[in-house]
Amino acid sequence: MDEASKVVVGQRTVMEGLLIALLAGGHVLLEGMPGLGKTLMSKTFARMLGGSFKRVQMTPDLLPGDILGVNVYNPASGSFSLKKGPVFANILMVDELNRASPRTQSALLEAMQERQVTIEGVTLPLERPFMVVATQLPYGSVGTYPLTEVQLDRFAFKLEVKHPSEAEELEIMSRVDEIEEAEVKTMLTQPEALRLMLEARGIHVSDRVKSYILSLVNHVRGDERVRVPPSPRASIWLMRGARARALMEGRDYAIPDDVKALAEPALGHRVVLTPEAEAAGETPLTVIRSALESTAVPKE
Repeated sequence: MDEASKVVVGQRTVMEGLLIALLAGGHVLLEGMPGLGKTLMSKTFARMLGGSFKRVQMTPDLLPGDILGVNVYNPASGSFSLKKGPVFANILMVDELNRASPRTQSALLEAMQERQVTIEGVTLPLERPFMVVATQLPYGSVGTYPLTEVQLDRFAFKLEVKHPSEAEELEIMSRVDEIEEAEVKTMLTQPEALRLMLEARGIHVSDRVKSYILSLVNHVRGDERVRVPPSPRASIWLMRGARARALMEGRDYAIPDDVKALAEPALGHRVVLTPEAEAAGETPLTVIRSALESTAVPKE
């Protein structure tokens, strides 16, 4: 986090969320208006992680092959050879995901879920670790396609990139030349990242904490304002995220506070409200906050 602050001013919650997602083995969706530093944060995070980094700028005319790769014919040898796409990387940054067509968006589904891609009937494994950091413009922005529930569900967490405070914006203005030229160090090599991911899996989650996660998710599912409830992936990523956060906090066990801290990032993009609730000004976050207030916290 200290190394990231050389380039990223504020936004500590977002940067911590990226690290939690990496340790948990998940993907992240960053949402915010243009100019808030989503791309900068993604690139900075990737630079600090040793390994390969690729970036894709989504546009409406982008094709699945531009991401996955294509077989190219070689006239000299009379054979085809695979030209791998940018998906073959440790960190794949997908900029403005919702500017691409649904067909191109769907090219990422297999890669994100199964860590493999299929090109013309041939299945190829992806590098480990493999993490997608995607950015999207707010729903309804000009030239965007809404992400399907299936696509959204593949992301472990959705992190909102907010406007900086007045003091942070003043610092950005004062340091802009330094920020643009700053170089961050590699803080985590590829083998170290894999080791920490394995260590996170060993963090203990008690039955009481698991029951708390399930009760919280069921509160959201049972809310009358909810039209599409969160899937079991919500519970899974809450647990995995809690393990990763516990590791970052120096504990070998997860606690309810780990779950509370990740409830909004893990559940917010998996909840679709009824038209009546949306018309009344409700949001998925208000439903989640109600569930947090109503769900009894287990005592140790």
